[in-house]
Amino acid sequence: MWDNPEQTKTILKERSSISAQIERFKNLYGDLEESEILLDLALEESDPDTIEEVSRQVQIIKAKVSKLSFDLMLDGEDDHKNCIVSINAGAGGTEAQDWAEMLLRMYTRWIERKGFKIDIIDFQPGDEAGIKSVTITASGNYAYGYLKSETGVHRLVRISPFNASGKRHTSFASVFVYPELDKDIVVEIEDKDLRIDVFRASGAGGQHVNKTSSAVRISHLPSGIVVQCQQEKSQHRNKDLALKVLKARLYQLEKQKQDKMFQELHASKDEIAWGSQIRSYVLHPYQMVKDHRINLEVGNINSVLDGALDPFIEGMLLAGKA
Repeated sequence: MWDNPEQTKTILKERSSISAQIERFKNLYGDLEESEILLDLALEESDPDTIEEVSRQVQIIKAKVSKLSFDLMLDGEDDHKNCIVSINAGAGGTEAQDWAEMLLRMYTRWIERKGFKIDIIDFQPGDEAGIKSVTITASGNYAYGYLKSETGVHRLVRISPFNASGKRHTSFASVFVYPELDKDIVVEIEDKDLRIDVFRASGAGGQHVNKTSSAVRISHLPSGIVVQCQQEKSQHRNKDLALKVLKARLYQLEKQKQDKMFQELHASKDEIAWGSQIRSYVLHPYQMVKDHRINLEVGNINSVLDGALDPFIEGMLLAGKA
């Protein structure tokens, strides 16, 4: 630490995380020992009420052990970090844009249930309904570890609410999840590699939005990555947020070069269409959500669209595919 004082914060943070996990284990072990002693006494005295109480305690301990086991699977280098989530509508106009908005609602509900903080970085409304694209941040312990397996194409099958003939329609949208960079991680970006454009923000926002060019679009020329932000009134603030997203994406891009599987996923990001989906959501002719990677099916699609994503997230981690 004396030789590398800038690493002290990172090391202490890691130590704190490990210590917290050890403390959780010690507490569970202690609770189990106490329950065991209490059970022995209850059996000696033939006390059914105490035996029932011990049974309830053991069930609580069992649930906590399962939660600890699940959390310990989030051991990736970036799993503990906040994350950036981008949702983009596929081809199909209003149908796909409406589906993208449904996905935004689904992830928003899940993030809120977890007690994480959510912020909108960029929001591009659809032409008639829904959204063309949106970028949000989810802030909380292990937000990236939980959500990283959601990256991919999501497919919706339903009776179109935008078609008078009531025909069944298939829509696609892509989801990409990136870890948010710690402040002590430096991604070098040279000014000559950037093209920065300012423009007037679209959508709701009142007179300020309509009269000032506060929105910022940053293009990273070597990689072709383009990010933009228009949610803040300050052009300077929008630029800072856009650079934050750009750095996170460049960092993830470098990691992808070292991971062949991730490379293949990144290469398929432009193909938001049939055959490339990771999960299908079917509202008609039957109701079901199926994750094609782990062959998991859930019948209550309304619950899933309301944010009940844990079975899929846990399933991916248990299968070692996240």
